Amino acid sequence: MKPIVRIPLFAILAAALFAGCERAPEQEDVEAATRNAAEIADPAPPVTGREAPQFQFSDDEIGLALAPTTGFTLKRDFTRDYLSAGAWKTFAEPDMRGEPLVALVLDGSDKITAAELRIGTSTDSHAVVTCLDPPEGATTEDPDEVRIDGQPFMHFRAGDAAMSHYQSVDAYRHVRNERCIAIDLLVAGTRPEVYDPPATPPFDEATARARLQEALGAVRITR
Repeated sequence: MKPIVRIPLFAILAAALFAGCERAPEQEDVEAATRNAAEIADPAPPVTGREAPQFQFSDDEIGLALAPTTGFTLKRDFTRDYLSAGAWKTFAEPDMRGEPLVALVLDGSDKITAAELRIGTSTDSHAVVTCLDPPEGATTEDPDEVRIDGQPFMHFRAGDAAMSHYQSVDAYRHVRNERCIAIDLLVAGTRPEVYDPPATPPFDEATARARLQEALGAVRITR
């Protein structure tokens, strides 16, 4: 007969306690793995829409942005040696204060033919009150309402011409957040035939207008 081995009670309790401690980390590992699997199965939604870094220009205070536009160069001023007017909007009155905000210059623009989308703003009280009024004597057709990024803009077409120089603009005006917003699609230049020999423009006026309309589609109203 084999002798009976008696194990002290405290040893049994210690072994059980030790086994419980060994199992605890295994349970934590299982819970962590479960969480990881859930995150993989149901990942956080991707950042899309206006939260995504999709703008080449954005001004949160004014509430305007520009989506990337192929074939245009972004400028933060309206000062170009081939365009004399650098006011915050075309046909702006001299005493009406405003600021140029941003411009998209069509690649290839030069002194023969230049095309730009310009955005200027003003909080001047007179500028805001008269924001939607076309310039007197410059309108070539009746104003109409156009939607830009879902918002109503008053649109008119105007022009100015001298013997050899010309300037035409599709102007869009909108009042928002107590501010006048002026978007101008500007085509300007010199008649190629006045040069000897005649100059070759980088693009014709019709092409310039079409490209500027494409650029207008990049305008976003963010607030």
